[in-house]
Amino acid sequence: MRLTTLRFVFVLALIGVATGCERKAPPPPPPAPPAGQIDAARLAGAPAEPDQWLATGRDGNGSYHSPLKDIDAGNVTRLGFAWEYKLGTRRGLEATPVVVDGTLYVSGNFGRVYAVDAATGAERWRYDPEVNGQWGRYACCDAINRGVAVWQGRVYVGTLDGYLHAIDAATGKRIYKVDTLPERSPQHPYTTSATPVIAGDKVIVGSAGADFAGVRGYVAAFELATGALSWRFYTVPRNPKEGPQDQPHLAKALATWDPRHRWEAGSGATVWDGINYDPDLKLVYIGTGNGAPYNIKEDGRKGGDDLYAASIVAIHAESGELAWYYQTTPGDRWDYDSTQKMIFAELDFGQGARKVVMQAAKNGFYYVLDRATGELLSADPYAFINWTKGIDKKTGRPIPNPAAEYEKDPKLIFPATSGAHSWQPMSYDPVNHVTFIPSMEWPMIYIETSHRRAGLVEGWFTVNAFPPEMYDRAGLKSLYGDLPSIETLDKGLPPAKSRGYLRAFDVLNHKVLWEVPTATSWDGGVLSTASGLVFQGDAAGFLNVYAAASGKQLAKVELGTGMLAAPISYRVGGVEYIAVLAGYGGNAVNYPLGTDTAAYRYDNEGRIIALKVGGGAVPMPPARKDEPFAEPPAHEGTPVTIAHGEVLYNRFCGRCHILGPGILPDLRRLTTAKHQIFYDIVLNGVLAPNGMGRWDDVLSRADAEALHAYIVDESWKAFAPAPAH
Repeated sequence: MRLTTLRFVFVLALIGVATGCERKAPPPPPPAPPAGQIDAARLAGAPAEPDQWLATGRDGNGSYHSPLKDIDAGNVTRLGFAWEYKLGTRRGLEATPVVVDGTLYVSGNFGRVYAVDAATGAERWRYDPEVNGQWGRYACCDAINRGVAVWQGRVYVGTLDGYLHAIDAATGKRIYKVDTLPERSPQHPYTTSATPVIAGDKVIVGSAGADFAGVRGYVAAFELATGALSWRFYTVPRNPKEGPQDQPHLAKALATWDPRHRWEAGSGATVWDGINYDPDLKLVYIGTGNGAPYNIKEDGRKGGDDLYAASIVAIHAESGELAWYYQTTPGDRWDYDSTQKMIFAELDFGQGARKVVMQAAKNGFYYVLDRATGELLSADPYAFINWTKGIDKKTGRPIPNPAAEYEKDPKLIFPATSGAHSWQPMSYDPVNHVTFIPSMEWPMIYIETSHRRAGLVEGWFTVNAFPPEMYDRAGLKSLYGDLPSIETLDKGLPPAKSRGYLRAFDVLNHKVLWEVPTATSWDGGVLSTASGLVFQGDAAGFLNVYAAASGKQLAKVELGTGMLAAPISYRVGGVEYIAVLAGYGGNAVNYPLGTDTAAYRYDNEGRIIALKVGGGAVPMPPARKDEPFAEPPAHEGTPVTIAHGEVLYNRFCGRCHILGPGILPDLRRLTTAKHQIFYDIVLNGVLAPNGMGRWDDVLSRADAEALHAYIVDESWKAFAPAPAH
């Protein structure tokens, strides 16, 4: 019976062959789409492509909000490790990745670019722009970069040394490299760290450096195809001694600056972040930074509004001409940049829908402006402030508060120079009209230093500001003289301590809905999703997940590396991933590491980390090891030399090299070999490839000797030899 059946099957098979009915091979899979194919139509249609993350803010509105719902409150506790990619750096990382058709693109230190498989983390290519490490000297807050633009098969990045690079999205090969800076010299220390923004047939690039003398703010447009300069828009006037202003909008601005202004300071107002583009209105929106010098009332100057510093400005994309402006902080003396991310939305405040641009500015106010006209629609505080008594709704101007005047005496002022919200991305839910803001509730003690022994602090001009935790009256006395106690400064104000919060701000009802404390006062950017979740990484090394409606914490995943960048959500092969660029630093290089940070406990290993539901534990980086202080070389110099070295260290070194555990090396721990080549490091730049530039343009050999004497003296203070037995 069995044999008969087999014969029957064999006969049927022969019949099938004879009649041409054999099984056909399955059709080949469709070819992969060309790499990096984004254009205006695709970006406008981002809501219809929930799997993608097409720009640093995901969509043209810059919302940092994902329409994906696969990861939700019911399964988020099972979020775990999917893959990681190590960047080989231990400095701050701030970029938001872009994901296009299964490839993740992201930038790292100095503007290096990485392309990896978004499902596995396998490297597809990496691009090194070969930036001279000397430029690390000109970065106020680490050698960071905030992201790339992917467009029509190319990846665009602005590098720390001020070049715009166009890279082939498929191969990582350079297409062109163009200089974006108006001039290059140590007297004009421009840098670039912001994400390029595509505006029609142009790519918009800003610059940084307003913390340094000699920098004049601008934003520039370059032709996408060739990199040729299309226009450059300056944000502040040039020195009147050079002749009439070189652009029409600056003639009006000049009248708002003090006649005795120190024009050699460059006037600042750089565009170091916060750029967006409206393709319908064909307007480029920029935010401008602090004016320079910080204190416009130094040496008895009366100051003025200082247009267009600390402002939101709209520019015609085709011509580069001013469309409108709104100044958030006229006469800024507290470093309240308006360079925070610009989010677009359509809102109805009861008088019909309006196209708006929104920003949670450094100064503590959430601004909503008409996108076409610049009309102020609302300005409401989202944090405690005392630099002003509020915003005059009729004029849109801040109401002065005499308590914020620090020219004669130090004052405790909210918010700090880092702002109530800095560059870290906020996220906007367009359905519920709620913005999730990574905010900071901490003050600083502002001290006018021009008539104190510390003198001008390189990069910080005539003002120094200290977080309460660093306000050591005894330790600061040698530089700043007698200072008031923190109790005196804090009288009648909230606690003088550094705190961080994630806040949900109801835009239509102008109020904070909820807040939750975060690990530190300097934590990461925010992602929200349509499933009602809010994600934020923190300095302690955890990715935290909250319910968008209430702020209830639903989950936390330990990554072991502190985060500043915003997470993203995307889907490949039906699997939703949450990915984040992890690496602590940025503004944190200016302060000692707290014991509550992952960078204090672990090696600050820069990584892209991707998570998925059902994943495992994230691999932890190795533990940080600070060996006991080695015996320093013999004491050098006289007490006078050491005292001079202290002033120089405060001016030129202290903003990066903290005497304590920090992101960059503690110079009290210099090895014998480093001590032997100290002058080659400081004056000749032998460690420039590592980001330690040369300083012989501002320091003499005698200055370097005084610095070394001070460092050796501090090393001996820290050295504690084992007791004899």
